[in-house]
Amino acid sequence: MSKFIHPITLEAAKEVASNLRPEDRREVEEGHGHDPMVSIPSGALSGNSVYFTVPDGRLAGVAGVHADGQIWMLCTPAIHKYPITFAREARRYVESRTEELLWNIVDERNTVHLKLLQFLGFKFLRRLKYGPNNLSFIEFCRVRSRSIRSN
Repeated sequence: MSKFIHPITLEAAKEVASNLRPEDRREVEEGHGHDPMVSIPSGALSGNSVYFTVPDGRLAGVAGVHADGQIWMLCTPAIHKYPITFAREARRYVESRTEELLWNIVDERNTVHLKLLQFLGFKFLRRLKYGPNNLSFIEFCRVRSRSIRSN
């Protein structure tokens, strides 16, 4: 697929979990009520998941899509050193997906992910209260466009 996108490993999932961006850690802990050191490795290994690296070799994040089209991503601070490379690789990953609908929710405070989701072509649907702390999340989705052929 790409020299920066790799099939997930338990080691990569644990490394990302221990080095999350503060906003991503806050989303997992406060928003979902999970321990990233448990939820990221178990979540990453239970679906179609990958990890991302950046040109200096550091791990930049993990992402995956569950069978129902629920897409997710969590990142490390390495994305800030190579934002263009990371955004392009994230787009490559999303565009490689064959699901007709990709969807999830994102913590409204995670502005970097909101900008990335817009760049990746996701549409924001609605705000909702979610999780153990009843925080404001935004539901988003991307519908795969079908090419229509004329006969």
